[in-house]
Amino acid sequence: MLEEKNDNLSPMEQETDGNQENVLQNESDETTQTVSEEIETVTPDAVEEEVVVEISDEELADDSPVTESENQKALNAIDETNAEESEDETLKDRHSIPMLDYHSMSMDTLVDELEKLSVVEKVMSIKEHVEEIKKEFLSKYNHFIDEKKDEFEAENPDSTEEFEYHLPLKSKFDSLYKLIKGKQNAHFKSLQNNLQANLNRRLAIVEEIKNLINPQENIKDTLKHFNELRDEWRTIGPIPRDKYNHVWNNYHFHVENFYDYLHLDREARDLDFKHNLEQKQKIISRVEELVNEEDVTKAFRELQDLHRIWKEEIGPVDREHREEIWNQFSALTKQMHDKRESLFANQREKEIANLENKKAIIGEIEELAKVEVTAHAQWQGYIEKVEKLRNDFFSAGKVPSEVNEDTWAAFKTAVRNFNAHKNAFYKDIKKEQNENLTKKLALVEKAKTMSTSEDFATTTPLMKQIQEEWKHIGHVPRKYSDKVWKEFKDACNHYFDRMKASRNEANSEEIEAFDKKKAYLESLKDFELIGDHKTDLDAIKAHIEQWKSFGKVPFSRRHIEGKFNKILDALFEKLSLSKKEGEMMRFSNKLEQLAGADDNRKLESEKIFIIRKIDEIQSEIFQLENNIQFFTNAKKDNPLVKEVLKNIEKHKDELETWKDKLKQLRNLSQE
Repeated sequence: MLEEKNDNLSPMEQETDGNQENVLQNESDETTQTVSEEIETVTPDAVEEEVVVEISDEELADDSPVTESENQKALNAIDETNAEESEDETLKDRHSIPMLDYHSMSMDTLVDELEKLSVVEKVMSIKEHVEEIKKEFLSKYNHFIDEKKDEFEAENPDSTEEFEYHLPLKSKFDSLYKLIKGKQNAHFKSLQNNLQANLNRRLAIVEEIKNLINPQENIKDTLKHFNELRDEWRTIGPIPRDKYNHVWNNYHFHVENFYDYLHLDREARDLDFKHNLEQKQKIISRVEELVNEEDVTKAFRELQDLHRIWKEEIGPVDREHREEIWNQFSALTKQMHDKRESLFANQREKEIANLENKKAIIGEIEELAKVEVTAHAQWQGYIEKVEKLRNDFFSAGKVPSEVNEDTWAAFKTAVRNFNAHKNAFYKDIKKEQNENLTKKLALVEKAKTMSTSEDFATTTPLMKQIQEEWKHIGHVPRKYSDKVWKEFKDACNHYFDRMKASRNEANSEEIEAFDKKKAYLESLKDFELIGDHKTDLDAIKAHIEQWKSFGKVPFSRRHIEGKFNKILDALFEKLSLSKKEGEMMRFSNKLEQLAGADDNRKLESEKIFIIRKIDEIQSEIFQLENNIQFFTNAKKDNPLVKEVLKNIEKHKDELETWKDKLKQLRNLSQE
């Protein structure tokens, strides 16, 4: 029964146990009066205002001797955290959510992380994470906007237009942050209402226990009332963290005074002390194990829970062991605290190393901002270097918090100076870029005009020419670059897509023509002349017309035309046509094939060839006629003279044939 009653006794043994000892040794009305007077020093008003006048916070510390202060820093750290987490139990879950290196993340990644946190139900457990993400995102965003503003002012020095820049990512960040803050505010408001109500009820219970010390009441009824109040105390929820230690210590102080008032027998009290001692020794054993735990952060969190159990769930021990066991517990706590401080010291060493690294990066950017650069290509190289240094800065890790703002400001200043230097250069070449823009816009208009042309043979070289011109035109202002390039590219693509489609269509027709001509060649094998010159000549001409009606064949299969011409040559020989007539018919067929292929280049080559041939034959005739003048006394029947005259006539006939060919070719060109 006694153990049950003492389950919630506060470990304030140094002062309160001493009072109980006095009560047990002096069971007189005078002692009772002394206790009552001691209790009365904590007035109702004082309790409501959370001012405990009879003992200080340090004196009310669990099992801690009044003179002990060496380990107080470690104890205070644990008390503060326990007070905070007792106010809102959801805060405990923050330990299971890793605090990432948000400083090294890009704005996109930060928003992704914020989106992950936005679905966490226990919103207060992510409060620190959210605020860290907010700090890093806004720092990077403001720096980004400053750079955009500098670029705008450099590109538009005379503009009266106000700078505006919309980043969709910022809108997403604002929406997520607003969502989370809304949840946190709702949770906090609900929590505050409950905290105040719980605080008021706990203060009322402390006041009721204080007033239970009344000799006029029946002790049985008083004890029943006390047990009811203690049971209710266990069920009341959390209270504000800044009231936590005061309220708990006041509660235990008056509970122990109430037990003193009941004059509990020494044997039952010793049993209770023994039980409490065993429980606290178990805690000490566990803390000894935690001191050797590799995961210091995890061990320290468990130590916090053990302190809470020691304070809230285990009662006092006897005076003989009180100081000893408290010293053991506080000494182990200090060891854990020292290990934690050592961990923080190692982290700080890393942060200092990161700081030196970031200073070096800032120095490199500052030096680049001083270099005199006179060429666009050189600037591009420096811009890439600065971009790499920026990424290195963000991935370098955290620096000591007290210099974080100064380091960030120095970085932004260095980058801003570099950008100002760069923008000054591009401001000087803006005129050239505007001229380039005018040239490119002219090419865009040409490309758009030619994009609908059906004369692919003529237009294609021109289109390739303006594409080549485009390559040699320099940069245009950035705000027009994408737009003008897209217009030019779309016009060129439209033309070449149409040309490709046309060729594909033509190729299918040419393959069909080849198949027809191939089959027609097979049918000509059975063709025979009947012996009538006119009828046979008309038949051959009909075959030629039929052949031409099939159309062009693919370039790679034009050998079939040669096969057809060989058949024609054989047929013309069988007809016994004059040499000129046969030659002209074959030439006529050749011209029609060239004309049908739309090959102007070959027609022109044929024309040049014929002209040269005519010149050669005329020269030959002139030479022969000149030679014959040397035979002035020779007779016409002289064999040598006869041979020269024969050659002259032969060349004249040949000259006539070539002239007819040229005439026919020119007539075709005029058509």
